[in-house]
Amino acid sequence: MAILSSLRRRSAAVSVAAVAGATAVGVCLAVSSASAGTLSGSLYRDPSSAVVRWVAANPGDSRTAVIRDKIASQPQARWFANFNPSTVQSEVSGFIGAANAAQQIPVLAVYEITNRDCGGASAGGAPDLNQYQTWVSNFARGLGNQTVIIILETDSLALLTCLSTGEINARNQAISTATQTIKSGNPNAKVYLDGGHSTWNSAGETANRLRAAGVQYADGFFTNVSNYNSTSNEANFGRSVISALNGMGISGKRQVIDTSRNGGASGDWCGDDNTDRRIGQYPTTNTGDSNIDAYLWVKPPGEADGCRFTAGSFQPELAFSLANGAPNPPTTAPPTTPPPTTTPPTTTPPTTPPTTPPNSSPPAGDGCYASIAINQWAGGFTASVTVTAGMSEINGWTVTVVLPGGAGVSGTWNAQASGTSGTVEFTNVSYNGRVAGRQSTNFGFQGTGTGPGVQADCVPA
Repeated sequence: MAILSSLRRRSAAVSVAAVAGATAVGVCLAVSSASAGTLSGSLYRDPSSAVVRWVAANPGDSRTAVIRDKIASQPQARWFANFNPSTVQSEVSGFIGAANAAQQIPVLAVYEITNRDCGGASAGGAPDLNQYQTWVSNFARGLGNQTVIIILETDSLALLTCLSTGEINARNQAISTATQTIKSGNPNAKVYLDGGHSTWNSAGETANRLRAAGVQYADGFFTNVSNYNSTSNEANFGRSVISALNGMGISGKRQVIDTSRNGGASGDWCGDDNTDRRIGQYPTTNTGDSNIDAYLWVKPPGEADGCRFTAGSFQPELAFSLANGAPNPPTTAPPTTPPPTTTPPTTTPPTTPPTTPPNSSPPAGDGCYASIAINQWAGGFTASVTVTAGMSEINGWTVTVVLPGGAGVSGTWNAQASGTSGTVEFTNVSYNGRVAGRQSTNFGFQGTGTGPGVQADCVPA
């Protein structure tokens, strides 16, 4: 799966002072008294995110433990910001399939609107709005039918200074159409539009812009992706926006707040040059506030804003600054509900080394051990395989899986397969052969027919 480019998102490239003067874990969709919003469930932790890959590649770095425990352990949004209409459906499908198999809710940040960022550090997007709609249609086809959270076009409504009146109207129509396209593709999708943040446009102006862009078709709006304002300030702002929308006859809309970098001081917008930032509230759908569906990490902590470093690049220096001194994340029990029956992904999931912990006890001695989690549907399955080292480090592995009669392997990720039916051997690829003692790595495969049993033979190289 393509990794997002350095132009993947805009930070608030307008200072607070300038903006102030402008006029311009089970997957379900249910009302929950614990959550208080309309979302209930565990958020998906992407095992191929930039921070996870950095942690896996830098075990000896003095910053690794802090970054691993306080950032890489947490669910964050996957950004879809490359204009790739021919492949976006398969990329989305692979990501959604992995989240569904984990019984968790994925967060997808769509960042593809034409003339995004007004030509700033994260300029780009679709060449024109017709091609944008083609891209969105293909994106929506990959969303499956389980609950997903869509953060639709950061800054697209808060930042309009570079657009003419006609261009603003066209953008509003494009976002409204995109919202309805996504909802049609997956009725369980929760779609949120751009609400800027509490120190940008006024609540009334924000509500006007949301209405013009079709928030009536969405579930609500998101705020604070482009700034570091406190959660309380954003919640107060959100209540004012909701009140303004209610006054326009648009009711039932809720807010999500990006808390990825708002646990420290506020001030200058660019996080690349600040050391007084901290990660904020850990991601959750349990907000306790009936107006707020979730606290999310939309902007991945440690990814640059484009001032000191290339926009979107992961910088361990920034990640460590955000995480060092922050409280440890809460501990939560794993989901106990049975896995859902889902539509199979249409492409190979990402080929990057996940670091999911083993789902069973490692072997008592040396060698390695493999366990399999199956997500089965009518006619096919995906298998997530956890390879765990024994007491000593291994430097390569082969896992042998016996498939039932009539079953076949149609795709593999994070391993190389020898054979497609009967007894199939999976061997490590270059980046995940070395596994420290008592540690684990993962690979997976997709197949037709009935999936194999829950255990497999593992032999170290």
